[in-house]
Amino acid sequence: MNSKLNTLQNTLRAGCLILFLSVFFACENDPEEVEKYNQEKRYPVQSGKNVEILYSTKGRIKFKLKAPVLDQYTGEEPYREMPEGVHIQVYDSLMQLTSELTANYAIDKEYEEVMEAKEDVVLINNKGEKLNTEHLVWNQQTDEITSDVFVKITTEDQILMGEGLVANPDFTEYKILEPRGVINIDDD
Repeated sequence: MNSKLNTLQNTLRAGCLILFLSVFFACENDPEEVEKYNQEKRYPVQSGKNVEILYSTKGRIKFKLKAPVLDQYTGEEPYREMPEGVHIQVYDSLMQLTSELTANYAIDKEYEEVMEAKEDVVLINNKGEKLNTEHLVWNQQTDEITSDVFVKITTEDQILMGEGLVANPDFTEYKILEPRGVINIDDD
């Protein structure tokens, strides 16, 4: 009876050891897979609702940003995301409003010094000229606004359309890269 008990105990120990070793060696953490998972599940370090931020340089307000939600992410490539839209007012040195932008989504990529606006982007300058597009990029290094998709500019007497755009930040000087057409607007 004693030998049967010893045999049973040895069998159970061997079975547990085999189970433990198979579980231990079956688990593998591929660094690339772990990093991919971590990137997919990135969460903001700060999140705010009904945010209003004044951006200034050398004590001078350059623009005011309002967003229903603003999420801030840190790391090697920090950025701010406005997933529910944005409203930006740009000011000149005399604090006069020079242009206004609205979009349904925006992202400020601090590491690239680039801000992107997407989805129903509308930019209006102080002359009342209105730009409509789906994607607009403000490069802070070159101090240019660009788009590589369809744009429509409505002025007092014309509607200009085409692909792509280059403009100054307050949208007072602009060029459509591939114009498609001009529609003249009659006052009659």
